[in-house]
Amino acid sequence: MNASRFAPNQSLLLMAVLAAPSTLPAQEIVEVTGRDRPIEPAFEEVYRVGVLEGESWEMFASVGQVAFDAEGNLYIFDGTTGGMRVEGMRLTRGGAVRVLVFDAGGRFVTEFGSSGGGPGEFNQPVGFAVLRDGTVVVSDVGHRAYQLFDASGDFLRMVRADDGSNPVAIPAHDIQPDPRGGAVFAGGGSRSIVMGAGGAADPPTSRPVLRVGLDGEAARTDTVAEGWLPPRSDLEGLATSPVPAQIRDALRSMTMPTVFEPGFLVAVLPDGGIVHSDSSAYALKVTPPGAREAARIIRRPFDPEPVTESVREAYEERTAEARRALGGTGTRRLMLVGGARGNSPRSEATFDLEDRFYHEIPVLRDLATTWEGRIWVRRGGEEPDSDGPIDVLTAEGTYVGTYATDATEMPDAFGPGGLAAFIELDEFDVASVVVRRLPAEVR
Repeated sequence: MNASRFAPNQSLLLMAVLAAPSTLPAQEIVEVTGRDRPIEPAFEEVYRVGVLEGESWEMFASVGQVAFDAEGNLYIFDGTTGGMRVEGMRLTRGGAVRVLVFDAGGRFVTEFGSSGGGPGEFNQPVGFAVLRDGTVVVSDVGHRAYQLFDASGDFLRMVRADDGSNPVAIPAHDIQPDPRGGAVFAGGGSRSIVMGAGGAADPPTSRPVLRVGLDGEAARTDTVAEGWLPPRSDLEGLATSPVPAQIRDALRSMTMPTVFEPGFLVAVLPDGGIVHSDSSAYALKVTPPGAREAARIIRRPFDPEPVTESVREAYEERTAEARRALGGTGTRRLMLVGGARGNSPRSEATFDLEDRFYHEIPVLRDLATTWEGRIWVRRGGEEPDSDGPIDVLTAEGTYVGTYATDATEMPDAFGPGGLAAFIELDEFDVASVVVRRLPAEVR
């Protein structure tokens, strides 16, 4: 059963046009069937890389991300990185990171990357993206910039993340390439701290998707879509240590997410448009390039589950055990660090984060798009925080089918010609990357 489309009543639309000199374009609502059509994961394996023992280029430390360029070359970002780690949610300095490149047949091409403070060296890299032409973009907190490398690993240049006026602003953690080139998109993340644009004093009222232009010496940002921001708590009252002035100013524009809060799921379409989910419901919002407002909402009739007292207790027990297993105290702690600049010394503040819960569990957990424009969306499973089935749709709202729970993982990267990369761990937690080719209907 295909999706059914609902257009606004023609007479009402005419009345609106006559009543006002200009009107916004109609927002299309696409209602998709609630009955799943099963599809089988008939993926052809192309190659796999990563072994327990072998050459240095085929033994991975910790694969954080993978990506493809337009030639089908695979880029593997391997090593430890800075950013918000699970253990204690502490903002820490990253370790050694390297980028490995393999051709479309899985043959090793090159590797590059080293830790350091100079241009072309990684100093707390937190985000990675590969443009279609093979340009590698690295969000580097230590440099407060986006570093650009060509497909051979040669350093091209550094683009400042801001104009230098905000002492706590950092390059975006979650970046995705613009298929048109010259930029990345920043935005998304399931339960992230949100800061007002440019460190503004007022708390944010939405979750923006930014297009970060990388053509000049400093990044140029434009808001291309906006997601709903659920009610949140501010961070300022949670500090357990004295808060330095430069961090206190930033805290006024920062909000802390609640447990089970709807994630801000964002993916980029082949034409540079944006598809996102920002609520507990099954609703995918499609924003064309240059529009900023969603032109289409794709919905399926699945309702979020309420967060009951038993759900809260089970979550608190499970997460406390996990933190203790990692050597923590069982409490959730965050440290914010203000970098030294000019006469301003390095400063930091610590926060104990009390669990606050959203009132329901979102239907959707993950979202991605293929190079040909299919939308893959992961629903939640039977238990809170568990994975469920994966739906495949088009940006127009046509329903392709559903992979059953545990039939396949979400690909960690999509590439040209139906390529898809999956990061896998064996019984010894040794990472490998498997590249498969997807059937035409789901790519």
